[in-house]
Amino acid sequence: MTSRVAKVLVLVTFLVVACTRNSPTVSHSTPSIQAGKITWADCGGGFQCGTLQVPLDYAHPTARMITLALIRKPATDKSTRIGSVLMNPGGPGESGIEFLRGEATGHSLDILNHRFDLVTWDPRGVAESTPITCVDGSQEDQYLSTDSVLDDPQEKQAFIKANQDFAAGCKQRSGDLLPFMDSASTAQDMDQIRIAVGDEKLTFLGFSYGTYIGQWYAHLFPTRVRALSLDGVVDPTVSANDSLYGQVVGFEQNLRAFIADCKTRSSCAEGRSGNLAAKIAADMAQLDKNPLKVGNRELTRPLAMTGMLVTLYDQSTWTYLDQGLIGLEGGNGQTLLLLADIYNHRNPDGTYKNLFNGAFHSAYCMDFPVPADVAAYDALTQKFTQASALFGPWSIYSNLQCAYWPSKPRHGQEPLTVQGAAPILLVGGTNDPATPYSEAQSVNKQIQGSVLLTRQGNGHTSYDSSTCAHQAEDAYLTDLTLPAAGTVCTS
Repeated sequence: MTSRVAKVLVLVTFLVVACTRNSPTVSHSTPSIQAGKITWADCGGGFQCGTLQVPLDYAHPTARMITLALIRKPATDKSTRIGSVLMNPGGPGESGIEFLRGEATGHSLDILNHRFDLVTWDPRGVAESTPITCVDGSQEDQYLSTDSVLDDPQEKQAFIKANQDFAAGCKQRSGDLLPFMDSASTAQDMDQIRIAVGDEKLTFLGFSYGTYIGQWYAHLFPTRVRALSLDGVVDPTVSANDSLYGQVVGFEQNLRAFIADCKTRSSCAEGRSGNLAAKIAADMAQLDKNPLKVGNRELTRPLAMTGMLVTLYDQSTWTYLDQGLIGLEGGNGQTLLLLADIYNHRNPDGTYKNLFNGAFHSAYCMDFPVPADVAAYDALTQKFTQASALFGPWSIYSNLQCAYWPSKPRHGQEPLTVQGAAPILLVGGTNDPATPYSEAQSVNKQIQGSVLLTRQGNGHTSYDSSTCAHQAEDAYLTDLTLPAAGTVCTS
């Protein structure tokens, strides 16, 4: 797997169904905080690592502190160094440290690294930054294998209980941290990082959910923005129900694009096998009845769906989908299970990194409210199934976990107004399955003076899938040169 594939496998977000539109609960003024310091030390490969102490609760900044783990790659041209560019790969809950090691090794960030220190961090609750944990590896295996296509009352009750038990585990292990994992707090952490690295203003490159964190920063600290490039834009004002529906539509469209492309290529074996969409549906139904043995494990329908879905984030990974489907036809589920494990961050020894063992939900459930009544999710059935007979039923209840979350959300889906910030660059792909293009268009209208760069094509985010977008984002972050309004990248 390339570093690009590793990154795109963790950027997906299913937006939750909002039931209120509250006013922001975080004020623009932050109580006086003693700025922390980072002691950088060599950590191999040309990187330096360090830690920063920040308040757990910014309303009480002198109380409990937590530790943020950071990494940087110093600018290669010290004579023309601008400062630092802070990056976030999304999730929420993805490790910035793992992201930077992969991306910088693959040379994707060489242009930026010429004049910037590349800096990122594991956000609060993530990986090495005072991590959230919920369950052990065997419990996580069971939780992720629980079928979300609820065919009968017994399956529905089992799914509800699995979500309740997972939430209870999070409360037991990490309950003291959970109320403070929201993205507004993460944005305040970003400002502490900006101060600690010595930058007067923030230069930021955010992907997917990282665009939501970037919007929070611009909302709270507009005059401290130098440049924000937000790639794969999350719109905080769109009904989460509509965003979830948009994702179901988007993944269905990307699957159809894969099938159409597959039929044109002799190298795609599945393209020569008749009605591929019908075969995939039949294979998933068969797995529901009879999971495939893979060593001492099983490929269940939920894991097969995850393995298939992850390949639709980037067109360069479609070959893995072909391989997985070929294997499934032959009774071999190894490829799809491996893809699911990569997405779920399952280690070879059966343990898990904490992306889906607390980090994702600890941020997401604090950012977006959801209905508590299961009937609200039942009501999505017809619309979602019509949008995608494959992904619709599988996604309907994906937000239910937040209904049982131990801490209540701190925000509604309110607009994050930005007043007095420097121009912000937004980047959206026309067939982005995880962050629909319409959301980038909407945020462009909301943030006065922002510029929307459009990439035509499939897949999630644009920086590493479009030379045109890559160059435009680098130019903006480096020279503050924005592309002309209405610019469209076709390559």
